[in-house]
Amino acid sequence: MRWIVVSSLKARFIVVALAAAMLFFGFIQLGEMPVDAFPEFAPPRVEIQTEAAGLSTTETEEILTIPLEEVLAGTPGLAVLRSKTVPALSQILLIFEPGTDVFQARQLVNERIATANLPSAIAVPFMLPPLSSTSRAMFVSMSSDEIDMIQMSETAFWIVRPRLLGIPGVANVAMWGERLHHLQVQVDPELLRAYDVTLDEVME
Repeated sequence: MRWIVVSSLKARFIVVALAAAMLFFGFIQLGEMPVDAFPEFAPPRVEIQTEAAGLSTTETEEILTIPLEEVLAGTPGLAVLRSKTVPALSQILLIFEPGTDVFQARQLVNERIATANLPSAIAVPFMLPPLSSTSRAMFVSMSSDEIDMIQMSETAFWIVRPRLLGIPGVANVAMWGERLHHLQVQVDPELLRAYDVTLDEVME
């Protein structure tokens, strides 16, 4: 050890030059080497989201979440079934047994969703792209004391979300709790009976 220290002090310029050369070549190789910092260690998962414009949390759960849970509960290889319901949006997360092929699991889930008895006015259930083990990389919250919920939701939907989706590597931007403008037609059964108008005629 003493010889190494003494020799390094005597040839200090050579040692510094060798260290600088190693740093230089190290930085060059750093940009070209393959990096897999987060290998897949979590079991396969499939996430389903369904929008129900104008429905409350209770209505969304009764009309969407519960029927979809009943259909998806018997999916082969399913280990855990979780759900979350907010106003106008239903989320169902299916976690499969380790070793299950994620694409086969997505196919099975898609086939079972097709058999679900959902109202025609509800949007088609959307299957999110496959997520990595780290799941979502970032959660962003928006709040304001000056802007109302509808205006802030439109800003998030039409400005913030497209810009986030434009970032390379971003696969999906899920929104929760937004309030968007929706046109609703609320009929009065007494007036329908008085004017002899059916609900089908109102829909037409």
